[in-house]
Amino acid sequence: MAEFGLTDLPYELFTLKHNPDKPDPSYFKTMLAHFDLKPEEVIYFEHNPDAVKSAESIGIVSHHYDAEKKNLVALEDFLKMNF
Repeated sequence: MAEFGLTDLPYELFTLKHNPDKPDPSYFKTMLAHFDLKPEEVIYFEHNPDAVKSAESIGIVSHHYDAEKKNLVALEDFLKMNF
């Protein structure tokens, strides 16, 4: 965590330490339960398309951010429409 600068954050860091990874829908189910949230109360954007599909499979509105294309306008539009 220290290597990535994730030790002194102004918010709670949620991690399952790859058990399971985000492409497994149980990751998102666990996250929702942890924060006492419903899928419709969450929006999610991510560079991994399999993680996006996983989140969408349980009803979380999601956006795939393609790190190669770096389409920040599409990400901004997604956030404006869903936040």
